[in-house]
Amino acid sequence: MINKGLSRLGIFFLYLISLLPFWLLYLVSDGLFVVLFYVIRYRRKVVQENLRNAFPEKSAAEWAAIEKKYFKYLADLIIETIKMISISKEEMQRRVVVTNPEVVKNYEAKGKSVTAVAGHYCNWEWAGMEFSIHTRLFVIYKPLTSSVFDEFFVKVRTRFGAVAVAMKQTLRTMVAHKNEFTVTVFAGDQTPVREQTNYFTDFLNQPTAVFLGIEKIAKMIDSAVIFYDMRRVKRGYYTYTIVPLVENSKDSAPYEITEAHVKYLDAMIKREPQYWLWSHRRWKFKPEPEV
Repeated sequence: MINKGLSRLGIFFLYLISLLPFWLLYLVSDGLFVVLFYVIRYRRKVVQENLRNAFPEKSAAEWAAIEKKYFKYLADLIIETIKMISISKEEMQRRVVVTNPEVVKNYEAKGKSVTAVAGHYCNWEWAGMEFSIHTRLFVIYKPLTSSVFDEFFVKVRTRFGAVAVAMKQTLRTMVAHKNEFTVTVFAGDQTPVREQTNYFTDFLNQPTAVFLGIEKIAKMIDSAVIFYDMRRVKRGYYTYTIVPLVENSKDSAPYEITEAHVKYLDAMIKREPQYWLWSHRRWKFKPEPEV
């Protein structure tokens, strides 16, 4: 009960912060960057190791520059995520613009469901919220350990009409809606547990375990597969472009869908690396050597 009470108090505090205007929130972000980068040195060793392995061709000075830019953006991302609690639809649409919404509208006109893949790149949460204003969106997510915070963030993510689906309920949900037009968003760069890992591919210059669930579900419902290509225009403003990857999933070759979304994310990260989630322990294990 004490933990739940503290969690609710924390949520109330986050709500009050979210009411602050953006100019003040970004001042808070500037201070948060100093704390993360210089004071507590949040996961800096993880970030440094990830950058060295991902970009072996770069110099130490280049690694350091990306690392600092990343932590500056991470502070902004934390503040922008808090702002989701109270941001209006109008403000969200002003700050996040989809460049080609007609792509999904065309699929809808054909009655072709869509499997959308995103990475933990730029503000992926804002992109999902903005897109849910236009169409019914199923967002696949990994539940939090705290039931209070999990329930709270589900409410935040679904404020504009999205439907949050826990990862373990994905297949059941897709089967239940297989005869309807659906747009389902998956994060393509999650780390699978070792027991569920049976496929590795090259991602950011190293062997990387990837989920095959996205490909399996897309084939099951024969959806089109698209990718969210997101760019940061300036502080607090983004665009995203819908990139078709596979038109008819059932006709695709084995691993074609998986390779397509992994390679696209790889190229997007290399374009502007500071906007990916480098503090995530993405490479927890490597492929076991063949005997």
